[in-house]
Amino acid sequence: MFKSCERCFRGEPEEVAPPAATKEEAPATADTTAPATAKKKMGFNLGDVFPNFQAQASGVPNGEFDLYKYWGDGWGILFSHPADYTPVCTTELGKAAKLAEEFAKRNCKLCAISCNDKDSHEGWSKDIISVQGMSGDMPFPIIADPTRAIATGLGIMDPEEKDKQGLPLTCRSVFYVSPDRKLKAQVLYPATTGRDFSELLRVLDSLQLTSKFPVATPEGWQNGSKCMVVPSLTDDDAKTKLAKGFEKVDVPSGKNYIRMTPDPR
Repeated sequence: MFKSCERCFRGEPEEVAPPAATKEEAPATADTTAPATAKKKMGFNLGDVFPNFQAQASGVPNGEFDLYKYWGDGWGILFSHPADYTPVCTTELGKAAKLAEEFAKRNCKLCAISCNDKDSHEGWSKDIISVQGMSGDMPFPIIADPTRAIATGLGIMDPEEKDKQGLPLTCRSVFYVSPDRKLKAQVLYPATTGRDFSELLRVLDSLQLTSKFPVATPEGWQNGSKCMVVPSLTDDDAKTKLAKGFEKVDVPSGKNYIRMTPDPR
């Protein structure tokens, strides 16, 4: 059993008691007697505070998991997968396990979630480690959400992908959350398309860089390479805020909107 942060899923601060909800308005709860299908779906906008929740999970003491406590004061990534013991998910979490140290170097902690229970996660983790030729334990927790309460609250159920009982599964979603607990990016893939975790690491590099400097990263950008001055910054301000300077790219329109700058760090 676990307790989901239902107030957070409704977008309310944790310290504020939620108003009484009608039967139609009440979100799905973690009670095992509650329907597993979604009663209410919630989406997020970039900049929204990402909700905290508690659940059971593999890879944590006593199987008890608290999202905010786990992430601590750093960046966090929560990613969902459709189901344990499936081929594409095994490759994804395997690559995530191999890259976990790289994410950690960037002060970012990974955690996964699906509608399977903790025991399933623990057994499957051994397969993942074996397939990748690794040893030891999974380097991040996998959250158990068998009642689908958390997934429903996060709006990550895929109605077109169902388990053997006909219940919907989670899609391949990725949430990037900054240290102030705000959503900075979200990625959404169908069950049939595996994610490239090297690309997810590249996105984190971009988010961390652009959160500190007035720059943007172009297509194919790699950590440490040239980036672009944001259009809202004037040339004078760019000279002040970007110590390494910038180069203008001439275009037929004559407009001054492409300005390249070295990595400002």
